[in-house]
Amino acid sequence: MEQISNNKIFGGQQQQFSHHSDSLNCDMVFSIYLPEQAQTKRVPVLYWLSGLTCTDQNFVTKAGAQQFAAQYGIAIVCPDTSPRGDNVPDDADGAWDFGLGAGFYVNATQAPWNQHYQMFDYVSQELPALVENSLPLDGDRRAISGHSMGGHGALTIALNQPSRFASASAFSPIVSPLNCPWGHKALGLYLGEDREQWAAHDACSLVLRAEERLPILVDQGRADNFLEEQLKTELLVQAADQADYPIKIRYQEGYDHSYFFIASFIGEHMAFHAEHVC
Repeated sequence: MEQISNNKIFGGQQQQFSHHSDSLNCDMVFSIYLPEQAQTKRVPVLYWLSGLTCTDQNFVTKAGAQQFAAQYGIAIVCPDTSPRGDNVPDDADGAWDFGLGAGFYVNATQAPWNQHYQMFDYVSQELPALVENSLPLDGDRRAISGHSMGGHGALTIALNQPSRFASASAFSPIVSPLNCPWGHKALGLYLGEDREQWAAHDACSLVLRAEERLPILVDQGRADNFLEEQLKTELLVQAADQADYPIKIRYQEGYDHSYFFIASFIGEHMAFHAEHVC
């Protein structure tokens, strides 16, 4: 890892690193907040996955999470949202909902995306192995969270690998790529037409067949302009009810899809994860 920046905040260090990723076949950048407690011991870690068009920096600069991470002594790792580089393919039309900035946290099987877009492996395996072996992080106390496309990633990664995470949460997640335009485009191009492969990255499908029960918190703003067409939170409510999976799903009146929404409730999400990793 090569350090790019380091800023002190709430007694801890907000840092950014670059490294070469074998799974993505390119150089990557990620950010990490290390609370003051990490100076003397290994601390629990929350992985935050951001949404469409974002990088590793959006959450770092807009969410205000560091003050709560400092309070609970939790590190926060923020990966980028897709592979990057001159040789990494992008959407042919330059659309913002696919390609660069829109990795959807899946392992692509279709050319040309499969040469680089292995975001599921990167987020769930390669990056944790790198940071937990290089920095004072306790990999036995690991949580995951995210927003929108990143909320989809957080839920599906946790549901696919429940033994690796103590808790999961999401803001405004895409809960069923099987049933929304963003999902149809992204999974169709990354994974092909086999919808059974899509189901492995669909939170509602995963909840229905889950054997383990993770603590999960979901917040969704009722004023979110993507709610009805893309996010479809009610499908997750129905799946959780059908599977008797105790997901805590909260609708928040008047809140939209923005980081103003995240900043308003990130303290409660950090407290939720602290109950399970601290």
